[in-house]
Amino acid sequence: MQFGQSIQTKLSGLIAAIAVGSLALLPVAAHAKTNEKEPMEVHFSFEGPFGRFDQAELQRGYKVYAEVCSACHSMNLVSYRDLAAPGGPFYDPKHPVAPAQSPYAKAIAEQYKVPDIDPDTGDTIQRTATPADHFKAPFANDAAARAANGGALPPDLSVMARAREGGPAYIYSLLLGYEEPPKGLTVPAGKYYNPYMAGDMGSYWTGAKTQIPEGGFIAMGKQITASRVQFDDKTPSTVENEAHAVATFLAWTADEHQVERKQTGLAVMLYLFVFTLITYLSYRRIWRNVAH
Repeated sequence: MQFGQSIQTKLSGLIAAIAVGSLALLPVAAHAKTNEKEPMEVHFSFEGPFGRFDQAELQRGYKVYAEVCSACHSMNLVSYRDLAAPGGPFYDPKHPVAPAQSPYAKAIAEQYKVPDIDPDTGDTIQRTATPADHFKAPFANDAAARAANGGALPPDLSVMARAREGGPAYIYSLLLGYEEPPKGLTVPAGKYYNPYMAGDMGSYWTGAKTQIPEGGFIAMGKQITASRVQFDDKTPSTVENEAHAVATFLAWTADEHQVERKQTGLAVMLYLFVFTLITYLSYRRIWRNVAH
């Protein structure tokens, strides 16, 4: 009996300790509130059940990534052959070959050297990339990435459009959202103020606590500038067009089969509608002479 009471006492003490520990964490969670600005209202062609990706814009978006974003950000989940897959930026229906055999994917991959192991010597070598390779990372490892970016680790962009609330609209807004910090806000060295960036700026604000500005600090400086990328289709290289294009491209990399899934869903809904109609008509025919 005493043994049972001892067990019960110890369990009660453990539960009480866990409860106290949980309460101790509450002030920290409450202090870590964010106050970012809502993303801008922006339209994308792939929105809605009938939306589709604009291939020309996907190509422009890839160019913005390749010439601007890829200097710091990796895309470890995307292969060069994906670019030539159905629905991709460089898919050509006139040449329905496997994406890995696409001349477009090969031409893009051949522009890069990727690390590999020599099968004969075991030494580390650099070889020409193939369509089967993933996008080349800008840094050898996370430590090198941090060292080159003042201690900040640039996030992988493969699924960024799905990882952030607001998706492509958030990316578009963040790229265009750089502003001069309001008076009373102390910006840390190596950081930039952006109202669309999540953050808790209470400790950096010297004004009234009820007037803390929206946004947060980001380690990446403004990257999108007018005419920084020259589009092959002569689309004007405005900051809005560049940001919109790369946001569209990142929406595609985050969900490459989005359009296929929509088409499948519509086909299933049509099938279910026809099946329901046939079932109803069959019911009426079978039971038409039976009193209800």
